[in-house]
Amino acid sequence: MRIATWNVNSITARLPRLLAWLESSGTDVLCIQETKCTAEQFPAEALREAGYESAVNATGRWNGVALLSRVGLTDVVTGLPGGPEYEGVQEPRAISATCGPVRLWSVYVPNGREVEHDHYTYKLAWLEALRKAVAPDVPGPLPFAVLGDFNVAPTDEDVWDPSLFEGATHVTPAERAALTALEGEGLGEVLPRPLKYDRAYTFWDYRELRFPKNKGMRIDLTYGNAALTAAVKDSYVDREERKGKGASDHAPVVVDLDL
Repeated sequence: MRIATWNVNSITARLPRLLAWLESSGTDVLCIQETKCTAEQFPAEALREAGYESAVNATGRWNGVALLSRVGLTDVVTGLPGGPEYEGVQEPRAISATCGPVRLWSVYVPNGREVEHDHYTYKLAWLEALRKAVAPDVPGPLPFAVLGDFNVAPTDEDVWDPSLFEGATHVTPAERAALTALEGEGLGEVLPRPLKYDRAYTFWDYRELRFPKNKGMRIDLTYGNAALTAAVKDSYVDREERKGKGASDHAPVVVDLDL
């Protein structure tokens, strides 16, 4: 079984590439982030024609998450139970479902903006709510994983130049401690291998030619329970999909399971 996570940075802008990638990669379940559309605008019919059911949590603007599955899609939970609000609303940043033999969450963690910003406080509260929300699924009967754009680089090795990130979000001790707390619930990180270079970055800013210079970050992550991590055969960052005209600024992260 092949599962994956991908921040597509607008599903409508990236739909032709998404459909082509689904066909070429043979992915069974894809966790999507940053759909940038409403639920009504989500291209469910085009994906259905490609063989995928969809579960969507999207209201437009800059957020939105989804799960695409060709192996079944049941027990959908839309949103983050107990999650915090930002500017009076709970943003569409989480969705979970059972897909064939596994249960998966697709998450898009808040960016945090700046350490002094209230969005950073919101980010930490969101991560704490995520920890509490996924805890019941960890010891459950199915292999289970949380995948998505966490907007946190777990270690200094996961950013191209740690000195440039001093005092910035994505690398602070509090954010990294939140990932450690998530692991404390019984989840282990599935580390992908790079297809090129020695670091498996997943995000490269569009500016300053950062992709061809490989000035990236690893912020798209997978955390699985013991049943899922024991089934992992391979994991890699599909760096090729970051190339070319019309690419997202993130690359898909693929996990192959022996299930």
